[in-house]
Amino acid sequence: MSAAVETRNWLELPFDVTASILSRLGAVEILNSAQNVCSQWRNICKDPSMWRSIDMRNSGDLWDMDYDLEKMCIHAIDRSCGYLLDINVEYFGTDEILSYISERSVHLKRLRLVSCYNISDEGLSKAALKLPFLEELEISYCSISKYSLETIGRSCPFLKTLKFNLQGYRRFHLESDDEALAIAQTMPELCHLQLFGNKLTNEGLQAILNGCPHLEYLDLRQCFNVSLGGNLEKRCVEHIKNLRRPNDSTHDYEFNAEVHDTGSSDEDYPSGISDIDLISDDYDDYFEFSGASDLSDYDDYLLFD
Repeated sequence: MSAAVETRNWLELPFDVTASILSRLGAVEILNSAQNVCSQWRNICKDPSMWRSIDMRNSGDLWDMDYDLEKMCIHAIDRSCGYLLDINVEYFGTDEILSYISERSVHLKRLRLVSCYNISDEGLSKAALKLPFLEELEISYCSISKYSLETIGRSCPFLKTLKFNLQGYRRFHLESDDEALAIAQTMPELCHLQLFGNKLTNEGLQAILNGCPHLEYLDLRQCFNVSLGGNLEKRCVEHIKNLRRPNDSTHDYEFNAEVHDTGSSDEDYPSGISDIDLISDDYDDYFEFSGASDLSDYDDYLLFD
């Protein structure tokens, strides 16, 4: 005796249920595939509510892609109709893209930039001036310094979460508290701070503890210039609910956490070389392009008609 098999028609699902399912795909999959399945899905994919969060997650193999991530991102931002709250940009970010986001998404609350070496301090600073409601910011493996961090701190008073991550170097003995001091002096409302692989010292950490009294989460993994102990460690333990120490496990860290043992003194490096130069070597092939000359010109991308 065989049981009857019930076949469900996906087109009969309520609008909000279908929208919820499709939104989990990410912007690239929606624009490249999902919206072309049928007219009903296409209409749902054009609704501004679908684009309050834009996730441009990708593999990073930019040269092997048969689509333009910049044009896709621009089209997704346009579809949000000014209601964009959350955006993730990986590998292809430029100053032009950041400007486009900030000019059309003034209510943005969350911004994530990963391996965007074509975003400059100037570009990020100009964008920050137009994003006063930003609450969460991640800058991982980008060529950004204290200058834009200072502008961000002064321009985004509601900032509660900052992730500023670099590659860890165990024997790379350059010390710098520049970023730590910029954070301490301009971001008093921070509750969550991740500084993976930063070159800050105990002095920089002290400044952060003084300037950010609301910190509940502090990630110092691979910050090998920090030596926790004595009163400094006691202060961290007493005031930070979730503390990740420099040598703590990186098993739950999203990116490659391999530590580079590159040298024991500054003599191992040519004059003027920076840590961002060292970590970006593997990505040189990806970021030699300058981006689209006219970001508003995407009518030729037929999938977006």
